[in-house]
Amino acid sequence: MSDTPNDLIPVTVLTGYLGAGKTTLLNRILTENHGRKYAVVINEFGELGVDNDLVVDTDEEVFEMNNGCICCTVRGDLIRIVGGLMKRREKFDGIIIETTGLANPAPVAQTFFVDEGVKARTRLDAIVTVVDAKHLPLRLADSHEAEDQIAFADVIILNKTDLVTPDELEAVEARIKAINRHAIIHRTQRSEVAIDQVLNRGAFDLSRILAFEPDFLDGDDDHEHNEDIASLSFELEKPIDPEKFNAWIGALLQEQGQDLLRTKGILSYAGEPRRFAFQAVHMIADGDFIGNWKEGDPRVSRIVFIGRKLNRPRLRRGFEGCAAD
Repeated sequence: MSDTPNDLIPVTVLTGYLGAGKTTLLNRILTENHGRKYAVVINEFGELGVDNDLVVDTDEEVFEMNNGCICCTVRGDLIRIVGGLMKRREKFDGIIIETTGLANPAPVAQTFFVDEGVKARTRLDAIVTVVDAKHLPLRLADSHEAEDQIAFADVIILNKTDLVTPDELEAVEARIKAINRHAIIHRTQRSEVAIDQVLNRGAFDLSRILAFEPDFLDGDDDHEHNEDIASLSFELEKPIDPEKFNAWIGALLQEQGQDLLRTKGILSYAGEPRRFAFQAVHMIADGDFIGNWKEGDPRVSRIVFIGRKLNRPRLRRGFEGCAAD
């Protein structure tokens, strides 16, 4: 038996290409003083997950799924996790699903219509897509996922507007509107947007989706992966020398930045009690301390590269070469 519409748990799907700013937006939601609690489901592309560590420490329940693209094998996991959440639904007000940057959001959205158990207890509130204003033209040229993410969006966070000129920004927004003229667009820096513009929008419009993808409710997954994109992950138990790391990663991004779609890591610096979060999109890098290592946890540094033409032995040697003497 279905709940009444007001009792259905709202689900927000947070999508956007690698490095657009999804985790930054998620952290804003989780730290904002809005008085609501959310269960968070994070999906990553790759062998070793770091996104869970990049999400701020909160009381929210965070579920991490690392087995690749949420478009494919993960759908079963998603149904299982949502089903489990429904057994303790009094503990949260909504669910946020952050997809991997390589995901087509369609199969995620389908889950809330084609699985009867999920459909009876939840409602898809909105698909929120974060877009990197600087790199979107390149993404649209080399990735059909970037276009799919925009096409399915109800709300678009046009992020990193400070990295482009006013003319470039107008051109990027025009590209977005050519793909999806219905979505509400918010121009932002560091994903700074009022939370009520993202959550509880009641914005998902099934009829609009069916208009441009008539087979949407069939539940078939014909998603094709961009086969030349790979993910490599490395761990280092020795503390890292920050000067060595900065020199190595700086040279690497300078040389291979065009092929490195996304680089992210959690690092243990020698003599430093805090965790250092490093993130880069192509050649643009950023990093900051994000809180202390938890007592008793192993201080293992982890780094993930997502991109093309990745040389595993060379990247491993380079990372291991950053160990402190």
